[in-house]
Amino acid sequence: MKTKMMAGAIALAALVGAVHTAAAEDTVKLAIGQRGNWDTSVSEIGQRAGIFKKHGLVLDMVYTQGAGETQQAVISGSVDIGIAAGVMGVLSAYSKGAPVRVISAETTGAGDLYWYVKADSPIKSLKDTNGKTLAYSTNGSSTHGVVSAFIKENNLTAKPTAMGGPAANITAVMSGQIDVGWAAPPFGLDQLDAKQIRIIATGNDAKAFQGQTVRLNIVNANFLKTRKDVVDRYMKAYRETVDFMYKNPKGLEIYSEWLKISLEKAKRTRDDFFKPPAIEPDKIVGLETIVKDAVALKFTTTELTKAQLDDLIQIPPR
Repeated sequence: MKTKMMAGAIALAALVGAVHTAAAEDTVKLAIGQRGNWDTSVSEIGQRAGIFKKHGLVLDMVYTQGAGETQQAVISGSVDIGIAAGVMGVLSAYSKGAPVRVISAETTGAGDLYWYVKADSPIKSLKDTNGKTLAYSTNGSSTHGVVSAFIKENNLTAKPTAMGGPAANITAVMSGQIDVGWAAPPFGLDQLDAKQIRIIATGNDAKAFQGQTVRLNIVNANFLKTRKDVVDRYMKAYRETVDFMYKNPKGLEIYSEWLKISLEKAKRTRDDFFKPPAIEPDKIVGLETIVKDAVALKFTTTELTKAQLDDLIQIPPR
């Protein structure tokens, strides 16, 4: 009888402990642009690896067709944090009074983004896109910013067209609905290897985005104000996951298993397109130039002041 009572007490204690642990975990709602891109996979990989759980967080993730949708979800308060919002779109939204704040850089450099045509297309370079449809994902996205820069810097008369994510683009290009599509690895690598499509430009061909931070992680301003401790823990787990993705082979394994792609393709995606410090979260590179380009590309009417930038950018300390 005593043995049964002791076993029951132990089981009850374990149950209470489990309930306490579950109660201690905070749920964070995320909107993430472009499911499966290496840079946008930090939260997914970190959750699957148990890193966010270690910091007392459970992530409720939804994926969008681009940064415009991601940013709108954050502004409306339907999610707490947005991953991979285009830097120009964020500056534009903040300048108009939207309740959005920046908690980290997401990607620096735009070499992962590429624009392509069917292999037999007469279009050989950006200069051949006058009068042609030139795709980007959603308004305010990094691809929108790059396409705007392509047009301005090359004095093009191309027709910028919102086409959503890489899957929709490949279908539209191959069926002739649009002339130039966009993608980011691992999407399109099979078609490139099979010589079905041909790259005509990358994001780094836009001078306004060379070597600069192009995407940001953002938070609803009200959530940051009331749940700053949660945001701080999210960023601690995020940084830990970035290190895990580059230093621990398990990071690549989780990524390839999640997307059901080969380990070789996962490694190619990381090593060829996202060399460190591409997704280093703590430093926004080229900010002084970015605020000027935002005006030149008509995302803001005037340059954001230092006081405005200090209010907008609130990266939690390590």
